[in-house]
Amino acid sequence: DELDDQGAGHFAETIRRLKESAPALLVEALTPDFRGETHLVREVAESGLDVFAHNVETVPELQAEVRDRRANWDQSIQVLRDAKTAVPSLITKTSIMLGLGETRPQVVNALKLLREAGVDVVTFGQYMRPTKRHLAVAEYLTPEAFEAYKNIAEDMGFLYVASGPMVRSS
Repeated sequence: DELDDQGAGHFAETIRRLKESAPALLVEALTPDFRGETHLVREVAESGLDVFAHNVETVPELQAEVRDRRANWDQSIQVLRDAKTAVPSLITKTSIMLGLGETRPQVVNALKLLREAGVDVVTFGQYMRPTKRHLAVAEYLTPEAFEAYKNIAEDMGFLYVASGPMVRSS
């Protein structure tokens, strides 16, 4: 955050060097939102990576409670959309933590919005409270609930879905 380009140049240069040294290497970058600055998103998206990942973290309705005040659903969706617009063949990916108090209709709506933004891959994992200063877990989902969300996402056309209590975003 302290760099003028939010680190986009570092991401892009690292990806270019990786691809130069090992062209067959598949590269995924989990990026920040670059404060929503489209030219920075484009710089990373056009660097040669294979998967552009940026996490929405939770459903739109819980964004203000869960995420840093500088981050929000609309900005994150726009980052993913901008990456896909810059390089239409680029795979875009995001992750949603479950167990923060979201409802099934909210998750289904979030998936719909992600598909509308051109997101290709989604992962679902169980939110785990890192410290007592963080949000409490509202619910521990069953493996069956994770499987149900996987099936819903696949039926919506996501290219790949990883869904389970131990799934992490990267």
